[in-house]
Amino acid sequence: MAVSNLIQPRSRVFAGKRTFTIVASQFNAPYVQGLVNHLTEELRRLAPHGAITLHQVPGAFEIPVVVRELATKKKADAIIAMAVILKGRTNHAEHLGRSVTDALQRIAVDHGVPVINTVLCLDNETQARERCLQDKINRGTEAARAAVEIASVMSELRRK
Repeated sequence: MAVSNLIQPRSRVFAGKRTFTIVASQFNAPYVQGLVNHLTEELRRLAPHGAITLHQVPGAFEIPVVVRELATKKKADAIIAMAVILKGRTNHAEHLGRSVTDALQRIAVDHGVPVINTVLCLDNETQARERCLQDKINRGTEAARAAVEIASVMSELRRK
């Protein structure tokens, strides 16, 4: 049996109440709003009784401090960080993306709260349109699925 056949992704619809918190950058707003729209649509489909809150911050760099504050309160089943960083002529976008990613992972592990990292570092606006505004590979939709799944896993672990 091939390894790829051993583990199948699950797509669940939850009847119970879940709490999802979004922290979204206002920078590159049209793309981030596309992510948020797709995320909330999919969350409402997968967790129809879930609560969704949104906190907006100026840019990607400000996301981790807000995520950390939310994680310390331990009220969210999952926190979803959303931003779009477009590469320019310098390596600033790469450094920013790495810094935010590292901080988000550290917060998740230190506080035991799932953090879904949808801080996208993209090469250009074509990639941003494909991943944020269109349906085929929308990262907002994928983030919702990941958030629901990890919330379920954590809930199961904490019940045992």
